[in-house]
Amino acid sequence: MVCGNDLLALGLIAGLIHQGVDVPRDVSVVGYDDIELAQQSALPLTTVRQPKNELGRTATGLLLDEANRRANHAHQQIVFQPDLAIRETTRPPRSAAAARRRSSPR
Repeated sequence: MVCGNDLLALGLIAGLIHQGVDVPRDVSVVGYDDIELAQQSALPLTTVRQPKNELGRTATGLLLDEANRRANHAHQQIVFQPDLAIRETTRPPRSAAAARRRSSPR
């Protein structure tokens, strides 16, 4: 499961565990933002890390450019490269054959 932010992912994990679901054995969970709590939780969260410093510098530069050159400022779409921080809430998917063996009657 992929959540829109880390707090949602941590809440989802708490709810899944409360229902008896084993994370990550039964389901993998991924968050987004890499907040400090993601790394420090009892089950460290796999998350998408954003380049926060680069985002901040770029946003400040764009804001100053728009303030200083209002008439000539051109709006831009800028794409940043995220990074996946793999921790303990994910694991590789089971192979189809292994899943069939586990679910078939013996």
